[in-house]
Amino acid sequence: MQQDLLQYHDWLAQQNINSDWLFPSTAHPDRHITEKQFYKVMSRVSDLLGINYLGTHTMRKTGAYRVYTQSNYNIGLVMHLLNHSSEAMTLTYLGLDQASRETMLDQIDFG
Repeated sequence: MQQDLLQYHDWLAQQNINSDWLFPSTAHPDRHITEKQFYKVMSRVSDLLGINYLGTHTMRKTGAYRVYTQSNYNIGLVMHLLNHSSEAMTLTYLGLDQASRETMLDQIDFG
């Protein structure tokens, strides 16, 4: 994926698109594309990869889970990012029911 992103970055440079955004608007490079445009991009990528579950919500949920694990399981941070009203709601959203939390705890070495 890193190589693909580098190729994409080179393509943006060749098109003289200089932007801080990963998906800049072609009309306004200082802005990102709209949610509708992003959905269309993800839909096309999903078709090209032959998978039917890739979409904007998938990216949101995956991103939230990565923040959760890489922030040392800071559920409060993820809850805030997702604008959820409770930690329980966020844990449910991430698919972390009691059984999966117990499995995670079983893997921890308390030394």
